[in-house]
Amino acid sequence: MKNRNHFTRRNFLALLPASAFCLANVSHSAMLQAENTSEMNNTSQLNAFCPGELWYDNNNVPINAHGGGMLYHEGRYYWFGEHKIEGDAGNYAQVGVHCYSSTDLYHWQDEGIALKVSENPKSDIAKGCILERPKVIYCAKTKKFVMWFHLEVGQNYSSARSGVAVADSVTGPYRFIESKRINAGFWPQNAPGQFKEPLHPEETEYLKKLSLHGGPVLGYPRDMIFRRDFFGGQMARDMTLFVDDDGKAYHIYSSEENGVLHVAQLSDDYLSHNGSWVRIFPGRFHEAPAIFKKDGKYYLFSSGCTGWAPNAARVSVADSIMGEWKELGNPCRGSEEDKNLTFRSQSTYVIPVIGKENTFIFMADRWNPKNAIDGRYVWLPIQFDADGTPYLEWKDSWSY
Repeated sequence: MKNRNHFTRRNFLALLPASAFCLANVSHSAMLQAENTSEMNNTSQLNAFCPGELWYDNNNVPINAHGGGMLYHEGRYYWFGEHKIEGDAGNYAQVGVHCYSSTDLYHWQDEGIALKVSENPKSDIAKGCILERPKVIYCAKTKKFVMWFHLEVGQNYSSARSGVAVADSVTGPYRFIESKRINAGFWPQNAPGQFKEPLHPEETEYLKKLSLHGGPVLGYPRDMIFRRDFFGGQMARDMTLFVDDDGKAYHIYSSEENGVLHVAQLSDDYLSHNGSWVRIFPGRFHEAPAIFKKDGKYYLFSSGCTGWAPNAARVSVADSIMGEWKELGNPCRGSEEDKNLTFRSQSTYVIPVIGKENTFIFMADRWNPKNAIDGRYVWLPIQFDADGTPYLEWKDSWSY
């Protein structure tokens, strides 16, 4: 795009103080329209989100918290996400989970690495593992902060484990406890009786013949994989956490080779699972779950399974977190590209804005696997139609 008077975006950024041009302060349109340094510096007084633009912390460094989640505690928001480095190597955990804090969601303070990967190659979270979508919740019963994340031991997606860590302070350091497949020995509450039994030999042979690669596959067995994994525990990849009004906590994750979502209740201390879980949307291949509650109903954003490439978002609703769940379709409005690619992003979390009734923010990532550190954040306001159904529209710049 050409700018008038040949004043380019690069010229603008060179003149602008770094503290003034984070996503929270400068809109893309302001960059294009700025004509002098005075106008540029005035933009530092703005409070706005600019989806997809660079976003700088208090140290003038781009925020590095991908696949993140949010915790509100004692008047501050805490953003936890994957710390990535440059290039393809950034797709693997080289550093750990980064934490930032804010009082207003626009301006962020670097709180450092909350959970560090291990230099011990025998550790489950050894440097170079795959550690994704960390989420933190506070357990009022134990007064501990609990982090869960998707973990692959090594550099492929065969482990499909859940990792858990705990800390006395919200910013850490978090102590890694364990990783495992979950709910071993427990059947889902909503499985019909005839499916609460291990696989028959012919079913085992059928599964061996399939190429299950984490995406839709012809002949996907809707009622076999959770039975295959009954004794060893259920697979868990893309995930989120949710604490309900009664203090019960839930782990929502993609399972069964990504073909089915599970909703599983955590134990009272949030450090394990209590064996109560359900399967939702078998065979629909949902990932990137992000849940929120409004007016007594539960809403769940998710995506399809296309690797790093964006696809069309989905939104679902239920009267109970354990279901039944109903898909409502694609929540995105705008051009066909916007709708089909979710504004070139993928959901990771929904932020309830404290003190603003019925105000929610859709958190998403615009992945860049060739240069992982340059993945961008797409935050958009969740709007509601006359029937109360949530929807999303693109905004170059917005405030809550």
